Parts: sequence; structure tokens; C-alpha cells
Amino acid sequence: MPPFLARRALLSLLAVLGLSGPAAAQGDVPIVAAAADLHFAVTEIAAAFEAETGMAVRLAPGSTGNFARQIRQGAPFEMFMAADEQFILDLHADGFSADAGALYAVGRIVLMVPHGSALTADADLDALERMLAAEQITRFAIASPDHAPYGMRAREALVNRGLWDGLQPFLVLGENVSQAAQFALSGNAEGGIIAYSLALAPEVSARGSFALIPEAWHTPLRQRMVLLNNAGPVAQAFYAYMMAPPARATLERYGFTLPEGE
Repeated sequence: MPPFLARRALLSLLAVLGLSGPAAAQGDVPIVAAAADLHFAVTEIAAAFEAETGMAVRLAPGSTGNFARQIRQGAPFEMFMAADEQFILDLHADGFSADAGALYAVGRIVLMVPHGSALTADADLDALERMLAAEQITRFAIASPDHAPYGMRAREALVNRGLWDGLQPFLVLGENVSQAAQFALSGNAEGGIIAYSLALAPEVSARGSFALIPEAWHTPLRQRMVLLNNAGPVAQAFYAYMMAPPARATLERYGFTLPEGE
């Protein structure tokens, strides 16, 4: 869709919702629970949304699994952007949303290595295997596989490669993938497995090197978003904006893809 048509469609939506930029800006700001891998991308998108419409959303970054638990406990989020669609499908099945939302992206994982590390960033993790065998690994960071989808996929990839058991004594677990990236680049770890979208951010890429891990090594990171039952008109407008061409272009710039036909 050409940009002027996307803008026209958004303005039409706002009119249907009874919103205008200045009026909406005076109302309550909805809270959007956003998976940590979206940090840089969704921050840009939210800023563009506010500049375009005069409306604002408040982003709450964190772990998808923790957000799903908080929503079940009554957290006041109006929109949920998950890193693993199953959490949203389960919430919908239990009545927390009117529909199952929409797939907005597919993510990837990378091996991230800080500058100065003895570890080399290679897609097949051969250097990691060699250093592990030589007892040269002291710390290796991933997100917690108990509740963070990117940690779950990191574990799957390491199991697939035959490195999971050997690495477990050296794992440093982040509460979410953003924290795992901080640990991987802290200088106290040889590296870690983080989100491709974070590795592409200039703030992160300037501190190390990375290599994309083969998609076949883990379950696809199908990322879904949904409006929760208490979603108001501003959240509805932001949800629509996430599927518009400008937002899609930003997601693509941060390495996200969308399967054809979805």
C-alpha cells in the first residue's frame, strides 16, 4: 500500500473510532505489553504512531511468559505483543481476548559475541563446541527457557547441536532476551544467544559480532499480537498501525519477516 493510502486508512480508522490526535492525547495512555525482542523496533514504531496521530501508548517490555501470567492475574495491559503465538492462543482460548489476534512477525536467533572475546561468531556454533571441549567457556548467556520464548529456542538450538548438556554449568540466564543480550555483551561472558532484532540495533551491533543460527534448529518464533478485552480506542488504533506499511518496514529493518499468505 502506498504511504498516502496507508495514512488515509489510518485517519479513516481514527474517524470511525471517534478520535483525533489532540483529543486522544489528553486521554488515558494504554499500556502495551511488548516482548523484549521488540525493544528497538516497537519504540520506533510507537514514536512514529504518536507523531502521525497525536496519540501515545506506553510500552512495557519484558518476557512473554511473564506477561501472559500477569494478564491472567489482572494486569491492566490493553494490548499484548508476544514473541511466541501460543501464549496468545492460550489466552484467547481462556477468554482474555475477543479473537486470536494477528501474526505480526517471525523472529530469529543469533550467536552474539562481544568484542575481545576468544569466541568466534559462527552460524554452526563450531567455535563454541571447540571452546567448550577445551574448557575455555566460563559464562554463556541466554534468556530463561522457563518463560522466555527466545530462551526456549536457544535451548532447542543448543540441544539440536549437542551442546546443551555441556553448556548448562556455564549458563547465565536473563529474565528476558534483552537482559540476556546485556549479559552476553557485559565482558564477563564469552557470548550468548539473543534475538536477531536486538543484534541489528546499532547500540548492540557496535559492541560485538553475530551470526544467524539456522532456522531448522528450533521451532519457528511466530510472534502474535492481540487486543485484550479491556482495549480502548487508542490501543485499537495502535494495533491497526502495527499492520500498516510504515510499521512493517520498521520490523523488516530489524530482521523480522512475515510468512507469505499470512
